[in-house]
Formats: sequence, C-alpha cells, structure tokens
Amino acid sequence: MPRSLWLLVIGMLINVMGSSFLWPLNTIYIHDHLGKTLTVAGVVLMLNAAATVIGNLVGGVLFDKIGGYKTILIGIIITLVSVTLLMFFHGWPIYVYLLILIGFGSGIVFPATYALAGTVWPEGGRKPFNAIYVAQNIGVAAGASLGGIVASFSFTYIFIANAALYAIFFFIAIFGYRNIDDTNVSQTSILEENRKGNNGPRFQALVILCIGYLLCWVGYVQWSTTISSHTQSLDISLSQYSLLWTVNGVLIVCAQPLISLFVKYFAKTLKKQMIVGFVVFIISYIVAANAEQFTGFLVAMVILTFGEMLIWPAVPTIADSLASKGRQGFYQGFVNSTATGGRMIGPLLGGLIVDYYNMNLLFLIIISLLFIGIFTTYIYDKKLVTGDSPQKEALQ
Repeated sequence: MPRSLWLLVIGMLINVMGSSFLWPLNTIYIHDHLGKTLTVAGVVLMLNAAATVIGNLVGGVLFDKIGGYKTILIGIIITLVSVTLLMFFHGWPIYVYLLILIGFGSGIVFPATYALAGTVWPEGGRKPFNAIYVAQNIGVAAGASLGGIVASFSFTYIFIANAALYAIFFFIAIFGYRNIDDTNVSQTSILEENRKGNNGPRFQALVILCIGYLLCWVGYVQWSTTISSHTQSLDISLSQYSLLWTVNGVLIVCAQPLISLFVKYFAKTLKKQMIVGFVVFIISYIVAANAEQFTGFLVAMVILTFGEMLIWPAVPTIADSLASKGRQGFYQGFVNSTATGGRMIGPLLGGLIVDYYNMNLLFLIIISLLFIGIFTTYIYDKKLVTGDSPQKEALQ
C-alpha cells in the first residue's frame, strides 16, 4: 500500500479506537452513573447518531469545496474540543450536548477519509476500502477492550484517554495528510443524485433490501445499549462486557478465511449469503436471550460476528450492482443512511421495551424483525428483469 494510505489507515484506527473507548459504555454511564432511564439513554444515543448523519452530509459538502485535508482537520478539531471538555464537564445535561458534538465532528471525518483512500490508491480497487474497514475493526476491538479496563477504575479516565487519542489523531492528520492529493476526487451529494431520479425498479429493489438491513441494525445496536445494561444486572463486569467486543473485532480480522470458504462452497450468491446471515443472527439472539452468565453472551457474540461478516459486506456490494452509471454515490449513501437509521431507532425502541416490559420481549421482537428481514431479502429482486438482477457471486 502507498505510504499515504498507511497514514489514513493508522489515523482511522486511532480515531475509531478513541470513539470505542466511550460508545459501548454510554448506556451504562447514562443509566448507572447519571441515574437516567434506558429510554432516556436511547434518546441520547439517537441524538448522537442523528448528529453523525448531519456530520456525514456536511463532511461530503466540505470535501467538495475545500478538500479532504481541511475537512478532516475541521472534524477532528470539533471532536477534540468536545472530548477535552468532557474530561471536566460530564454531568447532566452537558454530557448530552458534548456527545452530540462528538457525533457531528466524527461524522465529518469519515466521508473525507474514505474519499482520500480511493484517491491515493485508485488502482487498488476495493483494497484501500478494505484496509480502512479492517482498521476500524481493530480500533473497535482495542478501544472497547481497553475502555472496559479503564472504566473499571474510573469513568473519568475514559474521558482522558479519549481526548489523548484524538490529540494523537490530530497531529497525524495535520502533519501526515497535508500532501495527500485529493484534487482529482469529485463527489456528488446525495441530494443532487436524488434530483436525477432513482425511482425505477432497481431503486425499488434497493429500498426493499434495505428494509431488512435497517431491521438488522435495530437488533445489532442492542448489544451496545440494552444488552450492555442487561449484562450489568447479571453481575457481569465491565471488563468482561468489553471483552465481548474484543472477540468481535478479532474474529472479523482473523476469521475471514473461514467466511471465504463458507461463501465459496455454501453461499455462492449475495442473496444466499444475506439470508444465511439473518439465520445466524437469529440463533445468536436465541442464545443471548437464554444466557445468564458471561460464557453464554460470549457464545452469542461469536455467533453474531459470523452473521455480521456475512451481511455487512453484501449490502453495499448489491447496491453497487443495482446502481446505474452516475448513481453509485446515491445508492451507497442510501445504504449508509439505512444503517445509521437502524442505529438511531434501535436504542430508543430497545429502551422503551425494556423500561416498560422486559428483556425477554425485546429479544422476541428482535427475532421477529429478523424474520421480516429474511422475507424482504428474498423478494427484493423479484421485479427485476434478469439483466438487472445482481447475480454476482458472494465476496470471497
């Protein structure tokens, strides 16, 4: 890989590691330390996700106007100032305001980083994006693991470590990204693509596909919200809970050969890959619903991770297959918006169900939503003619 891409990969790793110190523990902090209900925690996380969506859109516009280097710096500065203030002011409601700013700032960074990754190694195809993806997962694993250990001493140390990592990212960006050439990148905003018209059978197929994708994210995000709080009620320590995410990240990086073999021999099309992934997700939630000790949740997380590795790469690949020339950006933007929508709805829905009913009902609802996802995945391309239907073999 080019040196400039290595710098982007390292920067992304540190960026995600910093955010992963905090995001898995947000619900626990709001619920247990600030004394708020799970519903309130869900609203706060929804606001954070909404701010991230706005940040993504702003980041794309800024990238078009001022380039990736300045855009990334703006996002880092907003985030760094917010996490620095969080070290001193982490009571209610200032915690909420700063969490929203953190979401907005980090949202600005991501589209610019991905655009730059494609620019510095255009002949690399999918490789630069895969490198960024792997860096994200390593960052999640390391950040979540270390975050749980640090939080077991004091949550204040979490805020200090978070600020320190973003400071490191700032210096990497200001000195390492200055000479990265992004002059040849031309992005089209989602709104501009939408004006061109995307209401044909291909876009309808994408909408149907993304219904299941959204429902999948509604369930997945429970692991960092309601399920995290549920583990605390079962006397599972913060360090053990954080270890679940470490296992998740390590498997995503190390178990790719197993997934490749499975896809090659048992799930040769993207549709089959997704349907199997949904079934694996359902099994994971059945295991988690019956878990009362750490080992039960560990088994559920391992199963969940294999489902994630089957579904997450398939959806953007199908979107790319469905998109006609000049529509790729809009289709990928729609996919990303769907995932963020699931992350916004999930915490609030889960918090309401657990606050007013119980965890068992939540698990039952998640499993039901995943069955709906299987159905929408099965029918999404039924109205497409043979030439329009994605027939690519699954990623290997």
